[in-house]
Amino acid sequence: MTRLARTVGLTDVQTEILATVRAFVDREIIPVAQKLEHSDTYPADIVERMKEIGLFGITIPEEYGGLGESLLTYALVVEEIARGWMSVSGVINTHFIVAHMIAGHGTDAQKAHYLPKMATGEIRGSFSMSEPDLGSDVAAIKTRATRAGDGYTIDGAKMWLTNGSTSNLTAVLVKTDLGQDKPHKNLTTFLIDKPEGTGEVLPGLTIPGRIDKMGYKGVDTTEALFDGFRIGADAILGGEPGRGFAHMMDGIEVGRVNVAARACGIALRAFELAIGYAQQRSTFGKPIAEHQAIAFKLAEMATKIEAAHLMMVNAARAKDSGERNDVIAGMAKMLASEYCAEVTQEAFRIHGGFGYSKEAEIERLMREAPFLLIGEGTSEIQKTIISKGLLREYRL
Repeated sequence: MTRLARTVGLTDVQTEILATVRAFVDREIIPVAQKLEHSDTYPADIVERMKEIGLFGITIPEEYGGLGESLLTYALVVEEIARGWMSVSGVINTHFIVAHMIAGHGTDAQKAHYLPKMATGEIRGSFSMSEPDLGSDVAAIKTRATRAGDGYTIDGAKMWLTNGSTSNLTAVLVKTDLGQDKPHKNLTTFLIDKPEGTGEVLPGLTIPGRIDKMGYKGVDTTEALFDGFRIGADAILGGEPGRGFAHMMDGIEVGRVNVAARACGIALRAFELAIGYAQQRSTFGKPIAEHQAIAFKLAEMATKIEAAHLMMVNAARAKDSGERNDVIAGMAKMLASEYCAEVTQEAFRIHGGFGYSKEAEIERLMREAPFLLIGEGTSEIQKTIISKGLLREYRL
């Protein structure tokens, strides 16, 4: 067999892109990831190199200066990057989701204004649905945009903005009073241009300092506080209020494929570290890889990685084909994130006491893997989505 997590049926272009990214990860990310992660340092040099090789525009249509590649290509790129350091994949993930929403739902003027600069990385995106008092209950959003003359005034607080202080474009889902009977029909997405940095970056918009996290270091995670923030009606994604929920759900569907890809990348790196260590470390006169207890662990880890990778690829291809993919994306995200946590923990156990040292790369992966159990919806939320889809398809 070939090595794990290989994908059949790729084009020559996809194969070339992945080879370029894999070499970039091995040469420029893995050697510095430990140092940057432990110091919680934003990977500025790596980000500049990603701009140069076109990763910020990988899915943006060619007419706007991007590569025009598929979600599958992007997901496989993310898998490779997360194998090196998950935080780097976080830098481009929210950017990708915002670009995807603009390309699919933006007005012609919004596409022409944002997408060419997003393709080069000059404009980098972040987005937020969550708030301090809510997570997955999107219909309960409290941050409100009130009509004021020819624009709107926004008041409230948004939470968990990845790249909140390093992005200069933020897509924010807020409540607009449109008198609709269903709460989600009263939600609108605003595209907010802002400077990088923290503090009061614009009148009425404050980006507090970074949230200190257990893992997922280097990439910044912030809140966004709105107090009488004024914005024009032309900043509404698509130009029409009340469609924000559908816009964000489209973004989240591709985001769940992305999280599944990140989980596959971390699990693959954990396996690489474990199988390497197991051949170097000896006990009772032979490498521990030759002890059945360890060999069986490696077999189970590899099988889980392969299963998660195949499901992630299937979900990406479904989205690329135009099919509804909420169920398969939910399945992929749930399985990959759960398997990632299990594979990483088994790799940690194989490392023994050394794995508990901050010198060991597996120590970092142990702190990163749990984030994927939460990001883009917990496993319980995925089960809700999956079960509703199954009942819809198998209704008596």
